[in-house]
Amino acid sequence: MRPRLLAGKTVNPLGFGAMNIAHGYSDFPTDEQAGQLLNRVLDAGVDHIDTATLYGGNRSEQLIGKYLGGRRHEYFLASKGGLELSEGRGKIDGRPETLRAQVDASLSRLGTDHIDLYYLHRLDPAVPVEESVGALALAVEQGKIGAIGLSEISVATLRAATEVHPIAAVQNEYSLATRNPELGMVDACAELGTALVAFSPLYRGYLSGNLRGINALQDGDMRHHMPRFSEENYPHNLALVDRLTELATRLETSTAALSLAWVLAQGEHVHAIPGTKELSHFTENLGALELVLSPAELQQAGEIINQSTIAGARYNVHQQKTIDSEDFAPVS
Repeated sequence: MRPRLLAGKTVNPLGFGAMNIAHGYSDFPTDEQAGQLLNRVLDAGVDHIDTATLYGGNRSEQLIGKYLGGRRHEYFLASKGGLELSEGRGKIDGRPETLRAQVDASLSRLGTDHIDLYYLHRLDPAVPVEESVGALALAVEQGKIGAIGLSEISVATLRAATEVHPIAAVQNEYSLATRNPELGMVDACAELGTALVAFSPLYRGYLSGNLRGINALQDGDMRHHMPRFSEENYPHNLALVDRLTELATRLETSTAALSLAWVLAQGEHVHAIPGTKELSHFTENLGALELVLSPAELQQAGEIINQSTIAGARYNVHQQKTIDSEDFAPVS
């Protein structure tokens, strides 16, 4: 698959999300294991690494700085601010002074003097997006960051932000299971020349077909609190992913590769940043780069798993309150 534009640079459309190695899930790798995985990612030609202030209370950024510092010229680096870990929970703070301090702290942890793309991780409802973006625009002028991105935001917020500064990328959740960007964001990004970076393109591991249940996962794993993984909903959702696996088998690929290829087929401006802590799963993901799907095959995959067939909301009530992006009306 050909490289795609991201913040004025060409990168592999399949990046690597470095949340999984330190945050949100469970059974995290040791520092040395994470370092080995990060280096294998670069060795495989994946040159877009995405991290954040939040992840692991700074651990993800620290690991990248420690183990990839000597290879900084080999990859496009993205990080995020405006959301940090405080007393074990995410705290949203989009004030300009907070973002300025977090940019500097990210640079220090990552061991670099320049981050290619820096996102506002979540919209702070107490701070106009124009003020948050203004602070990041100053960081662009100072050469600390190369471009500005926004995460989990709506089309209206994107348009308001572009009045202050060009927005290079929107990082919203997008997968076969989560179609919210199709409520306007896919088209708006194409119109504005903004990349759409799909996070959780395998929906928390579900769309890989490898996650057969969550009972064995540690208590702190976020999937215990997500409706689609509940005892009520997951058996139905497993049956769907098993049908997707049947299609993947017919296409002589993995379920993960098929799911990722579907995301990347939604537009030349679309990127995907799956994360994993397992080298074998990373290898499965790479299969998406070699997979060319016909319109009929894309349609088949999309009909098996979509917003109407999946059981359960993507977030619980508390999680839903933290996002600004469009959402489907609840099913009555």
